[in-house]
Amino acid sequence: MSNAPRLTALDALHRSLGATMTDFAGWDMPLRYASERDEHNAVRTKAGLFDLSHMGEITVTGPQAAAFLNFALVGNIGTVAVGRARYTMICAEDGGILDDLIVYRLGETEYMVVANAGNAQIVLDALTARADGFDAVVRDDRDAYALIAVQGPESPAILASVTDADLDGLKYYAGLPGTVAGVPALIARTGYTGEDGFELFVAPEHAEQLWQALTAAGAPHGLIPCGLSCRDTLRLEAGMPLYGHELTTELTPFDAGLGRVVKFEKEGDFVGRKALEAAAERAESAPPRKLVGLIAEGRRVPRAGFPVVAEGQVIGQVTSGAPSPTLGKPIAIAYVDAAHAAPGTAGVGVDIRGSHEPYEVVTLPFYKRQK
Repeated sequence: MSNAPRLTALDALHRSLGATMTDFAGWDMPLRYASERDEHNAVRTKAGLFDLSHMGEITVTGPQAAAFLNFALVGNIGTVAVGRARYTMICAEDGGILDDLIVYRLGETEYMVVANAGNAQIVLDALTARADGFDAVVRDDRDAYALIAVQGPESPAILASVTDADLDGLKYYAGLPGTVAGVPALIARTGYTGEDGFELFVAPEHAEQLWQALTAAGAPHGLIPCGLSCRDTLRLEAGMPLYGHELTTELTPFDAGLGRVVKFEKEGDFVGRKALEAAAERAESAPPRKLVGLIAEGRRVPRAGFPVVAEGQVIGQVTSGAPSPTLGKPIAIAYVDAAHAAPGTAGVGVDIRGSHEPYEVVTLPFYKRQK
């Protein structure tokens, strides 16, 4: 097998735009085009254009597709209406998180599961194994799609100029088939930036045509191409978890403060149910470490893995950290002991290479857009 990184359908275009490329989960992806800060601010105030073709699409079809997904995932997929989407997770038998997912219901008996790039094969393998005994087919559709996102307050106006789909009627976490700039697409009102926006699933051979059309339509609105670096600071400000940082196989959804995605009330058994029931009870009686926001009082940037300290004791660990362009100071997401998790808790710091830098504990998210 070749270890060469995979290339998206837009690879040549990114290079022509002068993108700095990076290996991300086995894909060669644009990290930034020019300034990360400018790209971040464009998404917050105008609009940004992203290539997200590294995400993993898995199609599930068949008469028992809903029953199968209810068994394989922790959410209640059977209650998702056609044309809607749901955020959920796939867990191991011991309750550990294998990945967080978005599931789109495309038809009565057809669903699309979108996994993170680094976990797509793991999710595909787990779904394939769990489909045994169900009248449902799991299909690897990773090569069938390119994924382009338009994110930011100007994104509805930009997209409306190149499609006649009813965007006003398209709610958050909904998706509908349509035509964008002459290209057939699944138009989803989803994103990972904390802003309004759309994710467009198209055939790879149409990706370049769509990117160019959106670039032209977005020019009067201040749209610019954006890389993975600003996507990370945008999701961090919005308090959105990233697999491998806030979510891991070592943690259950209850440890991650996301127990709400686990639906015990749905019919039938599901993988990890017993372990998750025990995790829910533990979280009630002895709260695990809580996920909180930390805002720096100084200028030093905390990074994943740095210890969180109070009164000389380690009370937690940073899972993600970066300078926040919107807040103008360094921020971090961290798991901390419940006793130190209340907003405004005094005396909390981050150990940055031996120096204890003071941080303010806040409730996530750091940033919430005005509706």
